[in-house]
Amino acid sequence: MTGDEEAGREARPDPDAAPADSSDPADPLEAAGVDPVVPESASEAAVAEFPADAAVREFLREVAADVRGDSSESKQLSAVLYRVSDLYDPAESTSPEEIYLNVRHIMRIKEQGGIER
Repeated sequence: MTGDEEAGREARPDPDAAPADSSDPADPLEAAGVDPVVPESASEAAVAEFPADAAVREFLREVAADVRGDSSESKQLSAVLYRVSDLYDPAESTSPEEIYLNVRHIMRIKEQGGIER
């Protein structure tokens, strides 16, 4: 093997190597030290920002039903869209912050390989 080939080989990541240390906060909120608990004021503000709108709510729920498939990714996207539709439902109490934090939590669990890890 020539020196150039060895240099190229060394530059490639080792597929058997242990994953990088996951303790580095990749999440911007975590890196900034922001508490992931949504204050009540944010939930209350969402009511004023997103007035009840049956047409928008139904449209989002139809799209959620259309994208839902057999893969876990399509199910997750569908769930997120359905949750966003709750912003326009007067019977629901949620905020964009709550939705974001919920989705972030789900993605972290999925990244870890499940809740039991």
